Amino acid sequence: MEHRTFHYASLEEAAAEAKRLGAFVPLEADTSVLFTPLDLGGGRALANRFAFQPMEGTDGTPEGAPGELTERRYRRFASAGPGLIWFEAVATVPEGRASAHQLYLTEKNVDAFARLTDEIRRICLRRNGFAPLIVMQATNSGRYSKPRGVPEPMIAYHYGHLEIPPLDQCRVVTDEELGRFEEAYEKTAALCRKAGFDGMDVKACHRYLCCELLSAFTRPGKYGGSYENRTRFLKNCFRAARAGAGDGDFFLTTRLNVYDGYPYPYGFGTAEGKGTAFDPAEPVRLIGELRAEFGIPLVNITMGNPYREPHINRPYDHGGYVPPEHPLEGVGRIMENTALVKKGVGDLKVLGSGYSYLRQFSPCLAAGMIRQGACDLAGFGRMAFAYPEMIHDLRENGKIDAAACCVACGGCAALLRKGTPAGCIVRDREVYRP
Repeated sequence: MEHRTFHYASLEEAAAEAKRLGAFVPLEADTSVLFTPLDLGGGRALANRFAFQPMEGTDGTPEGAPGELTERRYRRFASAGPGLIWFEAVATVPEGRASAHQLYLTEKNVDAFARLTDEIRRICLRRNGFAPLIVMQATNSGRYSKPRGVPEPMIAYHYGHLEIPPLDQCRVVTDEELGRFEEAYEKTAALCRKAGFDGMDVKACHRYLCCELLSAFTRPGKYGGSYENRTRFLKNCFRAARAGAGDGDFFLTTRLNVYDGYPYPYGFGTAEGKGTAFDPAEPVRLIGELRAEFGIPLVNITMGNPYREPHINRPYDHGGYVPPEHPLEGVGRIMENTALVKKGVGDLKVLGSGYSYLRQFSPCLAAGMIRQGACDLAGFGRMAFAYPEMIHDLRENGKIDAAACCVACGGCAALLRKGTPAGCIVRDREVYRP
């Protein structure tokens, strides 16, 4: 069933529609909470509650260093003034790159990354009076690896729903390979610290390798079946990263899929006999264990598979298929599931996702979530591509410009999938050159 394109002229109208649908979309007119600081502990503090999410630009050099457009993007992000910049996915091994132009941190290019992190801090400090916290996302793309521009999938287990014939192109990684991939996080973390990042995200979301292994119920051997086995790879990557980074104030964290949207035995965050209903038990348990062993100061919550069902993590009006629900129902699922996780992890700081669909009302949703204690800070991805100045406009004018917002068209993701430089095809023509 197709739904009417986003048309809400007022906050009250959007709230009424969410209420009619029974969607948990807590909108708050007073957005001042977004400009309050947040203490992460350990001497770390954020100047505000805005985070820019890790949005890949597919514009690195063939060797993996930041390219011209990469640098331009982070200058724009730095000037915008979020308290936290969650730097985009950086490959840990060459065969795990999502494209031939995904960033890949090595000894040969670490100085280029260091120059960029230094520039981010200088730009933000000069315009906004503070330096943001910068977290680098470390990844192995697994099923979605395209290191030479064509699919070279390395999968945790077979799941026909995600596999396009011929199935023999989908190679199940061996336990030995997984051990080698774990070890790579040690060197990546050491380089990440050397490059000037404040912390590193062991990426475990959107059905990339770390994420997919969390649902490897059907996989034999030490990385599949039981909860202990399915979480082994992620925890071993953390252990390797901690060994590489050493002691000090450099921290580890994760952007975690708490809900894949697939039924047992193919999805994390669901349980046997419960279909696709969210079950927070294992995600909350895992977050608690990562906190206890590695001292993570926050966790970045996301869900779904943007390659296959983007309506789950990126509700939209127009896309490759008509979603089976109203976009506000999708927004409500993200918010409700995030709130359930936050309740389960206590005082651990939670970064929420999925606000951009609400356009000019997205800060109102972020404020509502924070005021209800459903999360602690709000992450913007698509919106950061389209309208990084939203933070300044909100602070100066009390609202953001509807005509400058992300329109949830999915064009940035389509560019990413093609392996071409990605950005906003509507608002940023300097990046998008058809």
